[in-house]
Amino acid sequence: LFQILVRKLPDGRELWGRIVETEAYLGGEDEASHSKGGKQTQRNAAMFMKPGTLYVYQIYGIYFCMNVSSQGEGAAVLLRSLEPLQGLDAMRELRRASRKAPSRLLKDWQLCNGPSKLCQAFGIDKAFDQRDLTQDAAIWMVPGQDPPGEQDVVATTRIGIGNRGEWAQKPLRFYLRGNRFVSVVDKKVERELAARGHSPGS
Repeated sequence: LFQILVRKLPDGRELWGRIVETEAYLGGEDEASHSKGGKQTQRNAAMFMKPGTLYVYQIYGIYFCMNVSSQGEGAAVLLRSLEPLQGLDAMRELRRASRKAPSRLLKDWQLCNGPSKLCQAFGIDKAFDQRDLTQDAAIWMVPGQDPPGEQDVVATTRIGIGNRGEWAQKPLRFYLRGNRFVSVVDKKVERELAARGHSPGS
């Protein structure tokens, strides 16, 4: 969270977006992970590579989702939403050019508020799978300024997990509280935080 993803397009333009929502997938023990049971396949090989390797996969045969491999065998972090910072016009062009994108002009908060939307906006496809974020010339991360405090992060359940028993209930989705670029807000958890006196920024 709060790190900045940078994508350099072939024409030299740079797109910048702050990571405001993620989901953690913990590897072999995690029933909702593509690497559950420690199973390694051609598709999920990036999950077993060194931390910082991109794992890009396709859903519904159309959309892409981008993960970053992390510490732990087969563990990765799904990037769910970005707050666009630079190159918004280029993001709009890319979203418009992608399949199924609405023809109306997208508002800033609609550009990257979901895992496949941010891939469209940043021009990410399967060609980015297994790339190294620390070495690649077309995509990398830079540190965000003033990382959020514990009070500013909401931990809640992951989205679209389906019937994965206890793993569907684990609070492994994290987002910046009060940030309008987040895809799905958990009002119940936020109410509980407020009741305990946890106000954003405190």
